[in-house]
Amino acid sequence: MIWTLKPGPETLPPLTRCRIKSASDGGCDFPIDPLLDPLDAHVFWLPHHDTSIVVLGTTPPALPPVEPLPRIDAAVSLTADGAAHLLFDLGNGQHLQLIHDGAPPTAAIIPLSVDGLDRLEALHRLLATLHGRAIPPDTRLTHQQRARLRRMLQAFDGHRAGATGREIAQVIFRTGSLDRSEWQTSSARHAVKALIRDARAMIAGGYRKLLRHRRAS
Repeated sequence: MIWTLKPGPETLPPLTRCRIKSASDGGCDFPIDPLLDPLDAHVFWLPHHDTSIVVLGTTPPALPPVEPLPRIDAAVSLTADGAAHLLFDLGNGQHLQLIHDGAPPTAAIIPLSVDGLDRLEALHRLLATLHGRAIPPDTRLTHQQRARLRRMLQAFDGHRAGATGREIAQVIFRTGSLDRSEWQTSSARHAVKALIRDARAMIAGGYRKLLRHRRAS
């Protein structure tokens, strides 16, 4: 489940899951048009899906007070379930989602679960931004994984538009024109099938796995 909204501070009621229907079929309300271009939508994830979300709080009495108070501004925010949800721009093309209870945040809460390792990495990026240090990269996806994801989307878009496997391979793998016999024995044929298969799984909900680090089972 995700939350989306348009730029600017908003106060929204708790959101619930809802199937998209046509206008004549009743439908239901969303904070933002589900058909809006993804580049124009601001997405807020629930913390149990996105383990890079940093939960902020106040410094406990056992620690010295934080001075000066960190300035955490967000161009996009919402209030839900009594908490403030912010999209914080790290300034290098990355964003972090932050959550706090409304009091001036001076500390971060890291759970002692394995997901705490993910949140520690996200907190490192936040602290580096606040204190003018070099911002480490987000390591949830490698360059190779990003490249394959792009190919998956290309292959699925081509397949949905009616392109044949051979045509998709010519665009993605630069295979050139293959006759039927060459295509049947080509490794590109199996690679295209795998890309389309994995793209379907990603679209069906597997994309949420991109929000977490991969861990050995």
